[in-house]
Amino acid sequence: MEYALYKGDTLLQIGTVDELAKFKNVKRETILFYTSRAYRRRTSEKNGLRVIKID
Repeated sequence: MEYALYKGDTLLQIGTVDELAKFKNVKRETILFYTSRAYRRRTSEKNGLRVIKID
C-alpha cells in the first residue's frame, strides 16, 4: 500500500509505511499515527505532517 507524506501543501515523499518511516527517521507506528484523526486534531494544517493513503 502506498502513502503520500505532506507538510502543508508540499509533497515530501511517496512510498510504503516503512519507506516513509526511514525517510523521516521515525518508527513505523509513528507514520501510521500521522494518518489518524487524533493527530490531525492536535496539529495545524500548515505545520503538521499529513499522511494520505493512495489507492
